[in-house]
Amino acid sequence: YDYYQPEAYIPSTDAYIEKDSAINDEIDRLRHSATMALAERRDVIIVASVSCIYSLGSPEDYRSNTLSLRQGQEISREEVIKRLVEIQYERNEMAFTRNKFRAKGDTLEIFPAGGTNETAVRVEFFGDEIDRISEFNALTSDVSATLLHVVIFPASHYIVGQARLHDALHDIAEEMEQRVKYFTEHNKLIEAQRIEQRTRYDMEMLSEIGTCKGVENYSRILAGREPGATPITLLDHFPEDFLLFVDESHVT
Repeated sequence: YDYYQPEAYIPSTDAYIEKDSAINDEIDRLRHSATMALAERRDVIIVASVSCIYSLGSPEDYRSNTLSLRQGQEISREEVIKRLVEIQYERNEMAFTRNKFRAKGDTLEIFPAGGTNETAVRVEFFGDEIDRISEFNALTSDVSATLLHVVIFPASHYIVGQARLHDALHDIAEEMEQRVKYFTEHNKLIEAQRIEQRTRYDMEMLSEIGTCKGVENYSRILAGREPGATPITLLDHFPEDFLLFVDESHVT
């Protein structure tokens, strides 16, 4: 984070301070680059800080929600746009930056979540068939390579399929009702109202666009883990036979 303010409640003034944060874009890009490399290759070396043991989305959901595109593949431009939105890419014709895409006639341009700061992907269609795929410089539009195949990974690590999302929304609603009941029984009506209002808003956002502000708060439920279960971290994205070096030189 470039900035992080945890949520807080001040009883004396009845003030609720919402959690606020600003994610460092370069670190987020590198995190996506790391999980993409682990999903595609075996010869991967990752140097990470202690944040590698912080909660991250499920590797199974992350890998199963990729978008695979091949030259000659029969798929419409509209279907690709739909899939991009489902894996949380944002359509933006003006600000073409990471996690965004734009459409121009029969051409789609996609800025992958874990790509370099300048490299994007261009997909050209001929009717409902992919005619050409190329890598290009997002600043100069110069083509650097022609590709036969490209895999677009999700723009968020906290992504789940529709079936899992449906179950998660049910579990979130059930937990919300339990907490509302608890606060009501303890005559904390304001707290009950606030948690219900905020949770219902988050559920609506999750249902409509697949994410919400502070989606990491629901990571356990979205991943289908039991209460108290060990959180999923970057280490879960490695294969079973990976080698780990821990440097604690500052201690000695």
